[in-house]
Amino acid sequence: MSSVQQTSEKTCNDPNCPFHGSLKTRGRILDGVVTSAKMDKSVIVRRDFVHYVKKYKRYERRHSHIPAHNPPCIGAQENDRVRIAECRPISKTISFVVIEKIGQ
Repeated sequence: MSSVQQTSEKTCNDPNCPFHGSLKTRGRILDGVVTSAKMDKSVIVRRDFVHYVKKYKRYERRHSHIPAHNPPCIGAQENDRVRIAECRPISKTISFVVIEKIGQ
């Protein structure tokens, strides 16, 4: 059983869907903005955070790009705010899956 609650009303037959398939989620749950949705069933999520620089006693803004699987029942597009959850490696670079759209 996956550790995320079902939030999608649509159904899909994707085996890598955490709601309608057999993919289990574990570990980290992160929020971010979709910057690219050009791949088939995959998106790139930009995550902004601040990092403390001890030498200058200040914070700096940083970001990271995380590739994530995008199930057809969720269908996130560019500029959507999404929540992603860690899962087993689906491909060489993808170890996260989109579990919900938060907004635009």
